[in-house]
Amino acid sequence: MEQSAQLPPKDTNVPLASDDMPGWKKQVTIFLLGQTVTTFGSMLVQYAILWHLTLTTKSGTILALAAVFGFLPQAIVSIFAGVWADRVNRKIMIIISDSVITLATLTLALFMFSGVHDLWLVFLVMAVRSAGTGVQMPAISALVPQIVPKDQLLRINGINSSLNSSLTILGPVVAAGLYASFSLEAILIVDVITAVIGIVLLMTVSVPTIVRVASAEKPSYFTDLKEGISYVFTHELVRWVIAVFGIVFLLIVAPSNLSPLMIVRNFGSEVWMLTVLELAFGVGALIGGALMAIFASKIDRLGTIIGTSVIFGVLAIGLGFTTNLVIFYVLFFIIGLIVPAFSTSAFTLLQETVEPERQGRVFGFVGIVMAVAMPLGMAVLGPLADIVSVELLLIVTGAATVVIAVAAILLPAGKRAVAAAHASTGLTEKP
Repeated sequence: MEQSAQLPPKDTNVPLASDDMPGWKKQVTIFLLGQTVTTFGSMLVQYAILWHLTLTTKSGTILALAAVFGFLPQAIVSIFAGVWADRVNRKIMIIISDSVITLATLTLALFMFSGVHDLWLVFLVMAVRSAGTGVQMPAISALVPQIVPKDQLLRINGINSSLNSSLTILGPVVAAGLYASFSLEAILIVDVITAVIGIVLLMTVSVPTIVRVASAEKPSYFTDLKEGISYVFTHELVRWVIAVFGIVFLLIVAPSNLSPLMIVRNFGSEVWMLTVLELAFGVGALIGGALMAIFASKIDRLGTIIGTSVIFGVLAIGLGFTTNLVIFYVLFFIIGLIVPAFSTSAFTLLQETVEPERQGRVFGFVGIVMAVAMPLGMAVLGPLADIVSVELLLIVTGAATVVIAVAAILLPAGKRAVAAAHASTGLTEKP
């Protein structure tokens, strides 16, 4: 197991301030660089496989199956992976899962180069990649507080959000160029190369060992699982944050995926219209992440979560009433702008609140919410969009989000969550 020379040996479970972690910026820079390179390759594959299935099958059923294989394994694995992330070295856990994903991707590329293009093989690799993501997500989220000082978490999360947003702008463009000029196999090889680079960079990052991981005496796996479930459902603030996260994914993220359909029905089916929609969101998210990094020390985490949730609802209602394409783009840009404020505040609040030895399990539950809520919302709203207008769905879900967000802060549970949030961050905020 690793032991950081930069940390005092007395207790590596204690979150430290930046003054107590000299050299942390170099470690975090290498970590973020590696994750960005790996994510970029994964994003290329995500777009390329979706386009490949669409163009070669032109089947809605095949795309539905792709969604199942792309999300369901992640949801199933996340809760178990959260327990693993609290029992083993998180850095090694990420490297192993990345290696398995890379091997599966390389295998698919080799089969395709040899002329085998069976759909079952594509779906199998999608499932492996999804499961690997389910393993990585809680481990990465729990590892970040180990190498980032507590008073710098929101800033680093904002920078990471901005980097990921830049990839959402660059990814489709590069993927389209590679897919048009070469083939899906070539993109798979690019992903293998980026994954290897990411793994090598992560190997050089010094990550302190959680005391619980190094201990020879640990509860059984299922005891840990039961304790994690109990913790999530009984901790006022953690339960509240995850609930709000799920509501936003269910009522905002899911119906927002119907926005392209609304454009096609109301404004036209030109490809540039859909492209501008994605760019508007991506540019907004890029700027939003940068703003979070700049103003991190002045941001109230819980207030931002509630405020952005309400704004999400208002913007969804606005999208539903919009009859002007330019205004539609502007509203989508604003949605992208505030997404980093919501997500980084939620993740940072959990990282600041939850003890290091429990963070894997907590972020495992967050992974389940992310993997299940959006597809579940689409499963309901997608068929409804063929019965009623997308505009009506956006208005209804937006109004529901506003009502629920306001109720979440006014109800006794919400008030207790506010008090808990202030208690967990009040002593660490910079003046």
